[in-house]
Amino acid sequence: MACEGTDCDDSPLRQGDVEDRAGGRRRVRVLVVDDNVPCRRAAAAVVRRADGFELSGTARSGEEAVRLSERLEPDLVLLDVRMREMNGIEATQRILALRPETVVVLVSAWPQETTSGAAARCGAAAALPKHDLKPRVLGELWARHGHALASS
Repeated sequence: MACEGTDCDDSPLRQGDVEDRAGGRRRVRVLVVDDNVPCRRAAAAVVRRADGFELSGTARSGEEAVRLSERLEPDLVLLDVRMREMNGIEATQRILALRPETVVVLVSAWPQETTSGAAARCGAAAALPKHDLKPRVLGELWARHGHALASS
């Protein structure tokens, strides 16, 4: 599946972490959502460098995130908490109402202690400070929270 939205490229496929319906393996599809262009590009670059993950799309708003989640069916959504119009909390609730199997991780410039309670209340799997998002951390998050999808 090609990446949709801004900041996408066609990087080569690598072995994936998710078992598909035919019993094969595929990469974890990730949607990156942030209204800040440098932050969105940085998160997309992390996804591109992470083994077993592919960037399926990027979005610059909560509304766009909901639309792309329905169309692209990402396994994982990295979603900024603070955005204009529809924030990450509301976008998480809408994404999970449409696709409850999606793993949503809220990312924020705020400390994790500030956002982890909000993450739990809206159904997000985790909250993560933006500066902590690295390929290794992405893999650890998926290992911890992506188990339901990986076994389905």
